[in-house]
Formats: sequence, C-alpha cells, structure tokens
Amino acid sequence: MANLNHTYFTPFEETIAVDSLPKQFTSPFNHQPHPISVLAANNLQKHLQNQQEWQHNFGLDTTQEGIIIGKMFGVLVVQTQDNKLGYLAAFSGKLAGANQHSKFVPPIYDGLIEGNFVNIGMLELTRINQEIKDLEEQNKSGNSTKIEQLKTLRRTNSIALQDKIFDHYHFINQAGKEKSLREIFVKPPSGAGECAAPKLLQYAFLNGMKPIAMAEFWWGLSPKSDFWKHGHFYPACKEKCEPILAHMLEGIGMDEKS
Repeated sequence: MANLNHTYFTPFEETIAVDSLPKQFTSPFNHQPHPISVLAANNLQKHLQNQQEWQHNFGLDTTQEGIIIGKMFGVLVVQTQDNKLGYLAAFSGKLAGANQHSKFVPPIYDGLIEGNFVNIGMLELTRINQEIKDLEEQNKSGNSTKIEQLKTLRRTNSIALQDKIFDHYHFINQAGKEKSLREIFVKPPSGAGECAAPKLLQYAFLNGMKPIAMAEFWWGLSPKSDFWKHGHFYPACKEKCEPILAHMLEGIGMDEKS
C-alpha cells in the first residue's frame, strides 16, 4: 500500500511546465540526461555541498582526512499519486560507512543491521583470517595442513554468505511482479542491486510513484580510475544494472538509448 507521507520525496521548488517533461520515461542508459533530471541533480548536489549530517571524504576538501572515495549518486524524477512532481535520491553502495541516510531512499537490503547474519558471517571470516595469520606466523611445519583446512573453510563460508546475501535481494516492477537476484542472473556479480538506479525504482514502485526521468552523476575524485569525473553524468552500468532494470522497467514505455 502506498504511503502518501513520502519521507524521501523532495518536491521541486521551481515551477515545472507540463510540456517540458519527457513524453516517455528516459532510459537509464542514456548518456545525456533530460533537463528535468539535470535540475533534480543540481538540487541534490547543493544538498551534498551544504549538509552537515554525515562526513565522507570525496577528495574535494584537501584538509579532510581519510581515504578518498568518490561516489555515484542518482536522482529519479517522479510523480506521486496526488500528482506532485519531485525527485528521489540514492547513492551506490555505502555512504560514510552506512547504508541509510536521510534524503536518500533505503537500500534493497541492508546488510549492516546489527546482529543480522551478514555481520555474524563477516565476524566469523575475520576470526578465520586471524587464525590463519597466527598459524603462518608460527612458521611450524605441522601447521600447513591446518592452514589449508582453514582456507578451505574460509572459501566455503564466503561463498555461502554471498549466496545468502543474494537471496535477500528482491526487485519489483510497476506491475508488482517480484524477481530475486538468482532469477535475474545465472551468477550474480558482487554488489549487484546496490547501485542507485534499482534503489530508486524500488522505492518509487513500492510507494505508487510514476517514474519520469533518471540520471546518475559522479561526485568526488576517483583515485582508482580517470574515467570517473566529478560532476559528470553517466549511464547506468551494464554488468550489474542492465539485467535488473530490464525486469524493473518491464512494460514501461521508454525513449531510445542515446
């Protein structure tokens, strides 16, 4: 049931002419976003520059300490059931070490909730890693068999944990049809479902919102690749997002990819 008190919905303060909206939903794989998406992105960027709720080192402030981690953000322009026009915002992966922040829609599944199986599984992997390290540092010939057993256990536990995480990712489309990661992928890639686009569409569909246009932009520096440029727009990724979005956007008329 749709919640009309939309916590994550930001209405446009600007007056938007109806004839300026796209005729069909703009493809997430377009390289050039629609002007209405650019307006939403500009509003979100102002929020990123001014918010005081959390600290994340995007590499834009040379005095800030910590590892530089640029981040992909997304905006989805939507129309609510009571015909209000605004946008939703999301980030890929984690932001400032957390999955949830005000202003941003929640993740498909939050594995950081204290006491859940993800945390328990990660603690066990950490314990195994430490035991392997301790045995290796002892440098005793009799430890080799035990070390190999622990490495096998670590690999088995890691695969089982990843599979269990995949089982908790379920995506719906506008018709309410649900699919899991295992139904969408033969072998889901790591991080599938954590990008901005699926988060945005999931929240919109769960709350009866009509998607109008979408855009994603990179915010910050990227020490790992020169491809990501601060403030530039990028299409949704093909490896992780395209199969998921094919399901989520089923039955929705879209403009052509550019």
